[in-house]
Amino acid sequence: MSADARKRAGRGRSGRTLVLAACGGLLATGCATMPDSGDVQAVRGANPGDSQVRVYAVAPRDNANPDDIVDGFLEAMTSDDPGFATARKYLTERAAKSWKPEQSITVLATAPDRKGADRNADPENQGRDYPISGRKIATVDGRHSYQPNSPVDYTQAIHVVQEPAANGKDKEWRIDGLPPGLVLGEADFLRNYRSVNKYYFASGEDMLVADPVYIRQRQDPVTRMDPVTQTVKALLEGPTHWLRPAVDAPFPSGTQLKGGVTSLTTDDQSTLKVPLDVEADRFGGEVCRRLAAQLLVTLGDLPSVRVDQVELQDVGGGTVCRLGKGQAAEFEAVRDTGQDETPYFVDDEGRMMALAPGGKDVAEPATAVPGPLGKGLMPLGSVAVARGGTRAAGVSADGGSLYVSSITTEQEQMPPVFKSGSAVTADKRDRLSPPSWDGRGDLWVADRARGHQRLVVVPDGTGKWIEVRTPWLTEDTRVESLRVSADGVRMALLLTREGRTTLQIGRIERQDGADEQVVSVVDLQPAAPRMESVSSVSWAGPSRLVVVGREAGGVQQIRYLQTDGSTSASSVLPGLNGVSVVAAPHRETEALIAASGNDGIVRLMPGANWQPVVKSGTVPVYPG
Repeated sequence: MSADARKRAGRGRSGRTLVLAACGGLLATGCATMPDSGDVQAVRGANPGDSQVRVYAVAPRDNANPDDIVDGFLEAMTSDDPGFATARKYLTERAAKSWKPEQSITVLATAPDRKGADRNADPENQGRDYPISGRKIATVDGRHSYQPNSPVDYTQAIHVVQEPAANGKDKEWRIDGLPPGLVLGEADFLRNYRSVNKYYFASGEDMLVADPVYIRQRQDPVTRMDPVTQTVKALLEGPTHWLRPAVDAPFPSGTQLKGGVTSLTTDDQSTLKVPLDVEADRFGGEVCRRLAAQLLVTLGDLPSVRVDQVELQDVGGGTVCRLGKGQAAEFEAVRDTGQDETPYFVDDEGRMMALAPGGKDVAEPATAVPGPLGKGLMPLGSVAVARGGTRAAGVSADGGSLYVSSITTEQEQMPPVFKSGSAVTADKRDRLSPPSWDGRGDLWVADRARGHQRLVVVPDGTGKWIEVRTPWLTEDTRVESLRVSADGVRMALLLTREGRTTLQIGRIERQDGADEQVVSVVDLQPAAPRMESVSSVSWAGPSRLVVVGREAGGVQQIRYLQTDGSTSASSVLPGLNGVSVVAAPHRETEALIAASGNDGIVRLMPGANWQPVVKSGTVPVYPG
């Protein structure tokens, strides 16, 4: 039973309105009553993504008191009841018609706390106000976008009145005033909803960008759609408001699923046929191919279905185009080469070192990279590796200069591609930040020179550097570190203001200017609002981050977060003391790497504990 369920059970209600069905054993993924007669029949297994806990709403009993009406409604909101029909039975006829549970979701840290009614609040109508409260941690809008916030007090009221019963003689208590949308505790929210990445093309590029949203784990109560159909519908609705300015949706405006479609399943060839309510001449050729690629990569996030090919159909049912998974892969920001990703770090002599990939135990776990960055002639303080794995950037140990060099062949040391505006005598913390590469081959770094702080990008790592527009970078703001996503559309920033370091996600926008490209990082959004401070961050896939930080009053922890700030209890990783930097591979099947003041460079393979690799070293990185 979840924490929220225990909280509800502990309220001491006179009548329970929920049934929690939990199924044990490895074979069962759902619950049902056991028939005691009839023939044995084969049944289809439930989808692997189905939750093992189901909540069933129960209608209000006759002559229920107002306390039970409010409690029953709060619990009915957590169920999978089609159309929330049972929840609406707790409402007056007018309220039942106007309530729109699909409009929004308010997510509280725990289930809403219902206080006792103020019986004097509505003396004329003899109604009662029931205050409900909690700590709000996020909202989900009508486009399924999760928007976190630092926990704040949430207070609303549910108003209950008496109205004539169906028999026309008696009166029954019903709710006629309530908060908008759904109000759920975090445990109930995560039981009912799952995060899915939709994918759209970066503006003007052939590279897909992840756009995380939340859909129902099972059939959506309002649309009656299964998770696959919900996901397709969400993709066709277009990108979330935050991402929209930086991506393209190449399919025609108004493209949607054919009316009445609530279930999409693959055939025996793992082909998903998607019927669209649009004429073939409006989305044929390359437009159809790109939409099919978006669908294939998007549906790859769902554990309940395997899609190897997508077939898009027009309004008449004719096939417009087909695309296979291999063809869609060419649009992914990081392509799977089948080879292990190599992690790197800087040793005590300032040399760039390569670790044995894939968590291999070898006699020489680390070797210096070829080229000037591995020789130590210019001691390094931090490094970053281009996505192709052939070039790297290094910031000098004094933080003053940024160099780029091959790490696969020997070459002479080239002049720096960028220098800090700080004086040579300045503290290195007021000079250059660790650098980062995006998947386009552009190199990013922050200059923290006092009075002249700026963010710059070096096109292709060799071109003339461009100062990035950053309206948020004020004199009292310091960029501790930055990490750019592989698609080059999003930037994870650790920013210090007033002594507190927070994690923000900024959107990268590019526009052609008169003389050079105009680049901006704008619309910063908090990605870890419940953490009091964050000390390290790394991309760990298309829309996932691994973060080192502390919650208020807590100890240092390492955990996974989505770029939209959402998380789950299972995202916390094994503890490790004194972590200064963490680095994650793009594929979750490979090892995390971290620098620990106590243990040097350590790694964490999936399902294992941290293991030491090299006794000393700093700033571990994967390509990116």
